[in-house]
Parts: sequence; structure tokens; C-alpha cells
Amino acid sequence: MTDALKRLSDEGVAIWLDDLSRKRITSGNLAELIDQQHVVGVTTNPSIFQKAISHGDGYEQQLADLATRKVTVDEAVRMITTADVRDAADILRPVFDATDGQDGRVSIEVDPRLAHHTDATVAEAKQLAWLVDRPNTLIKIPATKAGLPAITEVIGKGISVNVTLIFSLERYREVMDAYLAGLEKAKAAGLDLSKIHSVASFFVSRVDTEIDKRLDAVGTDEAKALKGKAALANARLAYQAYEEVFSSDRWAALDKAHANKQRPLWASTGVKDPAYKDTLYVDDLVAPGTVNTMPEATLDATADHGQITGNTIAGTYEQARAELDGVAKLGISYDDVVQLLEDEGVEKFEASWIDLLNSTEAVLKRLAPSEG
Repeated sequence: MTDALKRLSDEGVAIWLDDLSRKRITSGNLAELIDQQHVVGVTTNPSIFQKAISHGDGYEQQLADLATRKVTVDEAVRMITTADVRDAADILRPVFDATDGQDGRVSIEVDPRLAHHTDATVAEAKQLAWLVDRPNTLIKIPATKAGLPAITEVIGKGISVNVTLIFSLERYREVMDAYLAGLEKAKAAGLDLSKIHSVASFFVSRVDTEIDKRLDAVGTDEAKALKGKAALANARLAYQAYEEVFSSDRWAALDKAHANKQRPLWASTGVKDPAYKDTLYVDDLVAPGTVNTMPEATLDATADHGQITGNTIAGTYEQARAELDGVAKLGISYDDVVQLLEDEGVEKFEASWIDLLNSTEAVLKRLAPSEG
């Protein structure tokens, strides 16, 4: 079953799991995926934790203890989520050691309500790094305008970062610039750049979902022919930008100081449209030095029938540009689409976080010891 995943890994794509729960940790399932499915990292987000804690088991005793201590709901959620991330990081530690810190990583996101507040994001990132207290953690910071200076500041303090919610090519270049600026700050402060790592989470499937909807509204044969093309084109042009930035003179100076490249991470790789093959955003985004974080269904589908045929990004840039230009010629605004997706992404994570707080608060009240 794992031949396709092995081939993917051999092509230089790091396979990460886009899911985490306490049951996955305690049952041995995560360790099994690492051992048998070539999984070398884990990403989490507010929606994943909301689902795990609201519907999963394994949290009762900790919630009862937190209720007895009368902690605030915000503190309770952070204690629960950081405990899961810490345990997952320990399970992945051998991978981290074997890859010299590149993989074996677990991501945890800053409070999404801080997405438009730079200083609060920096403070939260420092707090999360301290709370989890594992070298193989990545702190997730959204690629909002306010997030960009936060990325620079946090990297500059030597904290490794997963930049999330990237949809546009322009914003992706700004993210890479923020990362390099952070490395330059860290270097000036005398920090060891070889210990600082980062990935840039470039979202894929949601781009097709939104653009396909607009292509359907146009309704012409030309529009129909472009369906299912925009997300891959966008991601492939992102890889072109990555190649440009990490072959620049600015990068060369940091490379000499043993800095690590910020790898592109393909996020949102579960296929939303049943008309497309369920491994589309895995099979067609193969290139060295990338990460693909997959929901378990996509991981299983790739293991079962993924078609890994070597590098599927090299040589595609001209075609990718033509496809995005074709969408624009039909009156669909790329800038409008990517801004909408960023705004919706932040809103969805914030809504999931609030749901998580509310459901956790209800459990804490139920478990709270009676007075007297």
C-alpha cells in the first residue's frame, strides 16, 4: 500500500498529516503512520482541534482537572492543545533527529483572533513556543498584512514558523521576504541560523473551489475548459517564485551562515470536487524540497492509487501562467479571489476557535465541582 507514498518521499516531498487528536496519539496510530506511511510531520489548525476536542475521547480527565482548578476557558484550551502537540512532537522526535531538524515537526497556530494584530501575534508565538517547549515545534502565523512583520520578529528571535493561509503569489513573495528579514535579524543577534526552520503553507484546493464557481457562472466552453486548472497553476507559479528567491544573492549570504530554505508546503490538498481525482493535489504537485500536508483520506487515497511519476512542476510555468491569464481574460479577478480566500480563511479559523472555546466552557461548567 505504501509504494506511492515511498515514491513521493523519494522525490523529495515530505509527507505530513493534516490532523491530530489525543486518540490518534494514545492509540499508537500516529506512530504507525510514521512507521508505515512515510509520515514525517503533523499540522494542526483551530478547525482540527475543535473537531478533536468536541467529538473525540481522551480529554475527560484533563478537562475534569482543569475544571477543579477553575482555570479560564482560554487557558484550558491552550493546556489541552499544547499537551497534544507536545506528545505528538515527542513521537516525531526520532524523525526530527534523523533529518537534522528539517522534518519530524508539529505545527500549532496562534489564536486566530489575533490575525490582524502584529504585537499580540508575536507575544502569542513566544508563549506557545515556551508552553510546548519542544525543538521540533513550528508556530503557525497567518500570512495577513499584520502577520508579515510578526513573522520577521518571531524568526528573528530564533523561533521556527509555519506561515499559513497563503493564497496569492504576491503575498507568498512577501512571506519569503519576511522570512529572510527574520533570518537577517537572527544573524545580527548572533543566533545559530541552522536551528531556525520555516515552511510556507500555500493553499491549493480552495482556489479551484472559488474560481470554478466563477467559471461556471461564465458558462462558456472556454470557461469550462479552465475548470480544475487554477489551483495547480497558482501553486506551480509559487514554486517558481520559491526557486527565484532561494537562488538570489540575498539568500546566498544567509546560506553561507547555514540558514535553511523556507520550504513551500502544499496545504488544503484534500479534493473538494468529486469530479476530480482524489489525489490531484498530490500527484500533480511533486517537486523536491516541498511538503504536502494531507488529511488522512488523501493520505490513504495516495497510498492506494496515487500516481507518482516524478517531478510534475518542472517545465510547467509557461502553461500555468497561460491558464491564470485565461481565467483573467474571462473577467475573473485573481486579486479579488485570493483576498476573499484569505479573509474567509481567517474567519473560518476564528469561528472554529470560538466554537472550541464555547464547547470547552460547557464541559468545564458541567465538570466543575459543586461548592461547599
